[in-house]
Amino acid sequence: MLVSRGIRVPAASGAAGTAALRAYTDLDDTSVLASLSAARIWDMPLPANVSGDWRIHLARRRGFSFPRRTNVVGHLLTLLPEETVEYDGVRLTSPARTWLDLAAVLNVEDLVAAGDHLVCSHGPDFPVPKAAICSTDELAEIVRRHPGMRGVRTARAALELIRVGADSAPETLMRLALVDAKLPEPELNLVVRNHLGQAVLWPDGAYREHKISLQYDGRHHGGLEQHLRDIERQEKSLAHGWLEVRISKRDLEGDRPAVVHKVRRALLSRGWAPR
Repeated sequence: MLVSRGIRVPAASGAAGTAALRAYTDLDDTSVLASLSAARIWDMPLPANVSGDWRIHLARRRGFSFPRRTNVVGHLLTLLPEETVEYDGVRLTSPARTWLDLAAVLNVEDLVAAGDHLVCSHGPDFPVPKAAICSTDELAEIVRRHPGMRGVRTARAALELIRVGADSAPETLMRLALVDAKLPEPELNLVVRNHLGQAVLWPDGAYREHKISLQYDGRHHGGLEQHLRDIERQEKSLAHGWLEVRISKRDLEGDRPAVVHKVRRALLSRGWAPR
């Protein structure tokens, strides 16, 4: 992670990506990257319906002229001073403000995934500790400041569903599918320890009472080394009395995603009783 003005910037955004964008904010001292362009700098997950929009989204404060240039989508925004930052010479909207602007183009579920990305953190007991880019309090405050903005109702609905601990959009969508199906909400950021107190498992989602761990297997799980690590993790789960439920991308698809049936079956097998 790189740090700019106290904000932690995903290293994935990188100097190469920002160098190509710097010319757009160098046009004058009033232009900032916003919306989808700023979201890419913050490495926020974007759904397929907007991820293909590689035009430059450039904003100026209201009262200035509308940004007009080839391959530019212009925005006139009410921006408070703390809602813009500078990273690697590029001016852009802050993480929280970028998230709020996305509420105008994303649905609730995808906006939750973007918010989960921003607030995600993992403590020192995790293999890769992680600091949040911004906090849920910052997201709540940005919504409070702009009650009349386009998409603010979507933002308010998403805010209620954002949780700390989801590493990817599929993990967020998995959790939301379970909640929508009236199943218990899985716990995030749980560390499973052995009898010596040593951390041994880090589920993507967990039901502590029933000792059920949820593990989302993404694309990186296709290699031989990862496959062997997955087997080792599953054996370790069983050795510590935990039932592991592995979830794939296919399990999240459709109006009645298979993840719901998988998790319900696991819960029932461990003594869960629906209300």
